Amino acid sequence: MSGELMDEMHRVMRRRHYSIRTERSYSMWVKRYVAFHKMKSRDDLRDGEKKIEQFLNDLAVNQNVSPSTQNQAMNALVFLYKHVLKKSLDKKINAERAPKRVNVPVVLIREETFRIITLMTGIHQLVVKLLYGWGSASSNVSA
Repeated sequence: MSGELMDEMHRVMRRRHYSIRTERSYSMWVKRYVAFHKMKSRDDLRDGEKKIEQFLNDLAVNQNVSPSTQNQAMNALVFLYKHVLKKSLDKKINAERAPKRVNVPVVLIREETFRIITLMTGIHQLVVKLLYGWGSASSNVSA
């Protein structure tokens, strides 16, 4: 089933002038969706809302994907059902949302930077001093 479905999806995406990157991305998500549900025929695509919800829940809970990745998967599957299969998704898809990750930057304070640089010697110390804009401010920092 997957080959025929993918050919049809590629035709629809090209007709709608989607970029090749979007086409590849959406195709990958549809393949993963089909594999996740072990689908063998087009009949297995019925009950789309429930199956999409299960797949998106698995992405969020078990595969720990980012919210944007989960959104991309959702968009690919909605495209599949609406534009390729010509089936409307009437019921609401209540998938668990992937948690937003908080990226805390790792920053050294001036004293820590000074101590690290004083442990270096030669060309390595010179390069690091140049990269960090080492100058007259360094004389104000004590270890």
